Amino acid sequence: MERVAIFMAWPYANGPLHLGHVAGNCLPADIQYRYERARGRSVLMCSGSDEHGTPITVSAEQEGVAPQVIVDRYHTINAQALIDLGCSWGDNVDSRGIEFGGALYNRTTDPRHKELVQENFSELFEAGFLEKQTMQQYCSINSDGITRFLPDRYVEGKCPTCGAEEARGDQCDDCGGTYESSELINPRSKMDPESKIEIRDTEHLFYRLDLFQEELEKFASQNQNIWKPNVRAMTKNWLNMGLRPRAVTRDMEWGIELPLDDPDWDSKRIYVWFEAVQGYYTCARIWSEKFASNNGGDQHSWKKWWEVDSDGIRPKHIYFMGKDNIPFHTVIWPAIIMGMNSVKSGLPPSSIPESGEYALAYNVPSMEFLMLQGGQFSKSREHGVWLPSFLESHTADSLRYFLSINMPEGHDTDFRWEEFVDRVNNELIGTYGNYVHRIMTLTHRLPSDGTNPLLEFDKPDLHKDILDEIEGKLQSAINSLESQRFKEALRSIMNIAQIGNGLIQNAEPWRYLKAPPSLERNDSLSKLALGWRICKGLAITLRPFIPFQSNILWEMLGEENEMDTILYEDAFSPTHSIHWNPTPPQPLFQRLDLDEILKREVEIADSTNVHTDTNKEDEYIEFEDFLKVELKTGKVISVDDHPNADKLFVVTLEDAPNSTRTVCAGVKGIYSKDELIGKNVVFVANLKPRKLRGVMSEGMLLAADDGDGIVSLLTFEKDMPSGSQVR
Repeated sequence: MERVAIFMAWPYANGPLHLGHVAGNCLPADIQYRYERARGRSVLMCSGSDEHGTPITVSAEQEGVAPQVIVDRYHTINAQALIDLGCSWGDNVDSRGIEFGGALYNRTTDPRHKELVQENFSELFEAGFLEKQTMQQYCSINSDGITRFLPDRYVEGKCPTCGAEEARGDQCDDCGGTYESSELINPRSKMDPESKIEIRDTEHLFYRLDLFQEELEKFASQNQNIWKPNVRAMTKNWLNMGLRPRAVTRDMEWGIELPLDDPDWDSKRIYVWFEAVQGYYTCARIWSEKFASNNGGDQHSWKKWWEVDSDGIRPKHIYFMGKDNIPFHTVIWPAIIMGMNSVKSGLPPSSIPESGEYALAYNVPSMEFLMLQGGQFSKSREHGVWLPSFLESHTADSLRYFLSINMPEGHDTDFRWEEFVDRVNNELIGTYGNYVHRIMTLTHRLPSDGTNPLLEFDKPDLHKDILDEIEGKLQSAINSLESQRFKEALRSIMNIAQIGNGLIQNAEPWRYLKAPPSLERNDSLSKLALGWRICKGLAITLRPFIPFQSNILWEMLGEENEMDTILYEDAFSPTHSIHWNPTPPQPLFQRLDLDEILKREVEIADSTNVHTDTNKEDEYIEFEDFLKVELKTGKVISVDDHPNADKLFVVTLEDAPNSTRTVCAGVKGIYSKDELIGKNVVFVANLKPRKLRGVMSEGMLLAADDGDGIVSLLTFEKDMPSGSQVR
């Protein structure tokens, strides 16, 4: 049985989750978990609340409470919000049995997590992977004279490499460069920008990342064909600059104590970056001890998802996080695992774990940022749409659908209320919801004696061509999900609903519901029966994305067995029987009203004193504004005529390897279709998607226009991979 471990980056427990967290970490992990289960695989999903670090202590001081109060509050809020979203964290033990895994949303204040981290720390220290160094570290001094050493990520300033503002103390998100926080230009405290900041000497223990340089390069090379371009590029940047020892301790009171018998270290704690990533490992062990041992497994069950077996077969590890966490999962955490393996084996670090050693990452499908109408979601800046609040007014599945179809996989995307309403009303309801409701209501108008009135018309063998087309779409969705391309997979499944809509529209079964027997009636109602089967398959295939409504549809179909009894790849199999539920069907969704939503959001904004700077009087834009425009390379894959516009083409653009998007381009009459196909172009990647004459356009092709009718698309002289950044 194939074993898969799903790991989600640990969100800080210093505030409620916002939609940026959901799109970047939480939802992709749950979709993958549900999909892997639907393939019949054994899956363990691990994550939880990151509860140590400076943001926690600052929040606690602002409220005048202990840090534990803060983390207790937000762990409870966030864990419940994720379950309300439909994430599978409450399924600690898989319903199929403990051998199939389960899930645990833990927390880094768990005493067992502390013990295991300290154990790893001691073993790595004894093995010589930690060394003592004197370093210069920023500390802030507020108006009351209180001094606080600042972890790297809570110092901001101008990047010493590219000049980008708001670069963090250890890494620049714009150029991917790494440096010491002391190298920042115009540094300031992220948590308290008004405080004085200065550098002081302090002694810390450093993890010898330099000892793993060669093996990490091999590890990255082994995954070149699996990792996305942004993951490959950022990892390469880190490795090309040469790895240096990195501090694993910090001067602070809130965190895990060092397991060293030396009073000089009593005031220091294990640095959160070194501790939190170990949560993937500790969470698996804690799951075994708390759940596996009481449900037919034992306290060592975690090893099935972590250790390479005696045949050399490795469990598949998939890590979900935002792009700012890429190096921690492709460089730092692998280096720690290599160190732990070296301790186990007594051999030098290796990128290829042997039998009994811990597996390294298979894929790190990092997401780009979900932006809130042009600005990045941020807890610290109080810029966000908060998940608990969102779920008070909207269904979980509507959010899951929107974020899945708009997921920031290859480029930053926007959350805009207008687009949310449009996609839910026109796609989720207009395409899928209306199709299901038509099938259900038409079937319930047939005469019935309590049994399924479609049984006599259920002849799927007569519609092999339609089923073959559906199987093709299903296989495309499976291929996409195997590579964590979620919005591509969802589009393939929604195309099946469109096939179903076309089938029913052409069959016109409403004409034959009460008509006398005839060949035409039999043919039409056999297609209605096929439509019922398609509904059954859609319930299965859409369940990773919209689990609540899939379960409701399953009940409406009268299915008696658990959905888990049918494998994902068999969702539309003609051999499955169909069932009947005499209860009249109800619509799966309610249409959204944009005006009502915006009115509510204004009220929320007014109540929290959130204001937006709308001053546009300056003639020039700031350099920072220009940097918000994301230009990338792409290749034209296909070109179609726009159905409602004479001057527009509908262009399918390869925007990254194994990723596409649709762009409406006003170049019809300037270029022919044949001239465009295969052309390398430059496009705006983070432009707000909008409908142009009824077709959603997800970007803009760049072109030069001399004003006299000569127009030329911007291209580039060398062959560049799709998705390359234009600077």
